[in-house]
Amino acid sequence: MAADISIGKAPHPLAVLPFYGTGAGFFAALAVLLFMTAGELTGHHFNPHVLAIVHTAALGWGTMVIFGAAYQLLPVICERDLYSVALAVVSYVLLTIGTILLVWSFWVFEVGALMITGGSLVVVAALLYTVNTCATAALHQNSSVQRAFIVSSALWLLITVIIGLLLAINLRVTFIPRNHLDMLKLHAHAGLVGWFLQLITGVSTKLVPMFLLGKSKREWLLYAALVLQNVGLVLFLADGYFNPITAKMLIYAGIVALGTAAWLVYLADAYRNRLRRKVELLMKHTAVSFACLAVGFVLLPMAYYFTDTRWVSLYGTFLFLGWITAIILGKTFKTLPFIVWSSHYRHLTGKVKVPLPKQLYSERLTVYQFYLYLAAFVLLVAGMIADYMPLIRVALVLWMMLAAVYAANVAKIIFHKPMITDGNRTQ
Repeated sequence: MAADISIGKAPHPLAVLPFYGTGAGFFAALAVLLFMTAGELTGHHFNPHVLAIVHTAALGWGTMVIFGAAYQLLPVICERDLYSVALAVVSYVLLTIGTILLVWSFWVFEVGALMITGGSLVVVAALLYTVNTCATAALHQNSSVQRAFIVSSALWLLITVIIGLLLAINLRVTFIPRNHLDMLKLHAHAGLVGWFLQLITGVSTKLVPMFLLGKSKREWLLYAALVLQNVGLVLFLADGYFNPITAKMLIYAGIVALGTAAWLVYLADAYRNRLRRKVELLMKHTAVSFACLAVGFVLLPMAYYFTDTRWVSLYGTFLFLGWITAIILGKTFKTLPFIVWSSHYRHLTGKVKVPLPKQLYSERLTVYQFYLYLAAFVLLVAGMIADYMPLIRVALVLWMMLAAVYAANVAKIIFHKPMITDGNRTQ
């Protein structure tokens, strides 16, 4: 059933593979940057090095891989070919260059032309992605809530990066009448809730039931999730721009949390009704991811009410290194192998013996990856809570090991050489 993801619908590999490969490189860079700045991780979030790390995680790691996954999965969800491979390739080039310029300019805190240029390139990349997404979705007559989530998330991504560009310009020439740090909070949550949460919600409700061979009839939960997530975010942004950010913002967070709960209940129902009883190791990454998201919602009021900067750091850690990272680590090896398998073997299916998609990567490395991830994340959180630097450094060494294992497995898939068995002959 999962093999249907690729057959007859896969886009050209150039629309997918560069994103995964570059995302793995940024993940490795993220791990190194975290180790280099270990002493600053529990400090204030408006710090040049922390801003560089956050944008490495959000753009170079999260958004980069999600672009590739979206270009691969849009044809599946929309049941038609990707609108434009060329737009996908150009968006890759612009996102990569823009992210590198942004991360470097934040690291050295150069708030002039370099930062604005990087931000502008990211905005154009997001615009091309949005055009590709909306055009692919619009050319299918039947509508689905998954397509609504994906289109909505693309629009929120565009809004998020435009706000980010305006904030970068504001650092150079002040023109925004509101407090810059308050605007930064609006920018961050537009990305977290509008882009990441809605994209992950839409894609997961298609993929998780598919991989579990499960189904839920409670589709109304997904419509409730779509409405609540968007309503909560719009109210938060509108109120936060025109008024001071106060505790009432937690009410809007509660609305988003209700929408998130509706989505998770839908997935839980699909899990209960699954045909595949044994849950694969890669799917356990998804479970860890959802648990981290739930903890993130719990940490939000603590980050607001307590002045200790560690709570904000923990909030960001659970969202970026917990929720987003865990789901990417698992889903990479449930999606990437199919695009490579399709490129090499689709035309040979039924003619000669070909390997299965799961044989394109090392399952042993995915086991190492899972346990390295758990150890690295738990030790990092424990070290941050205790403010114990030796433990944080040990955790960050494990993060670098994890990034190396992940990158090696991704490279094994991307650089796979065709192996075709014809009788006793292997080519």
